[in-house]
Amino acid sequence: MTDRAPTARALAREAVHAGILAAARARLTEEGPSQLSLRAVARDVGMVSSAVYRYFPSRDDLLTALLVADYDELGAAVEAADAAAGPAPGARWVAACRAVRTWSVAHPGDFALLFGSPVPGYAAPSETVEPASRTTLTLVRVVADATAERGRVPVDADGRRGSPHAPTAAPGMVAPAVADAVASLRALGVELPEEVLVRTLMAWTTVFGTVSFELFGHFVGSVSDGALYFDEVVARLADDLGFAADFGLGPARPSD
Repeated sequence: MTDRAPTARALAREAVHAGILAAARARLTEEGPSQLSLRAVARDVGMVSSAVYRYFPSRDDLLTALLVADYDELGAAVEAADAAAGPAPGARWVAACRAVRTWSVAHPGDFALLFGSPVPGYAAPSETVEPASRTTLTLVRVVADATAERGRVPVDADGRRGSPHAPTAAPGMVAPAVADAVASLRALGVELPEEVLVRTLMAWTTVFGTVSFELFGHFVGSVSDGALYFDEVVARLADDLGFAADFGLGPARPSD
């Protein structure tokens, strides 16, 4: 039994749905997520607001659809960059991190929706969790593969190249601090030593924090070249995770 081809009506509905999302994404760039309005989007696509409500019953439904689409698009870009970089963790790390920045610079409004200030009155539902995890899991798996390849936790008594020991200033804080992450990764079949996991979480938040500072203008007067600075951050994060970033095998440095 073969699946039926979509009807003309279904195709037309999909086209309208996609057009509404595209108009909403343009609004994100122009006005920011908190200002998103179904009525304004309806005007942009030449529809009355009551017609748009048949596709998205509320602003929250539209925001959820945007979140899922954006998370999936970013995740797909990062996964593709990872796959194209070859098997070496250092090259994969560079490619995946650069893909995060490349997508974000190209879609600043979407980045603001995903990683900016929460939209007042909106709480993302559970259906956004899996798409939101795609990018993070790609980065985590690179670290897991690098750790497995080394066959041990990165070692350096003086703290360089991924010391396996927590700082003495925070004794006994590692396990409770990352308990949720340990449980989440184990459910996905990923195991990392706690100290490596802490460093991975630090790296993940630093990657997105660096992009955020660039997009929201916080590097003015400090960073002259956002792409070059980002590469420097990526290299140091890899070093802290216990492996060397490989810029020779990754894609060319993205231009702004």
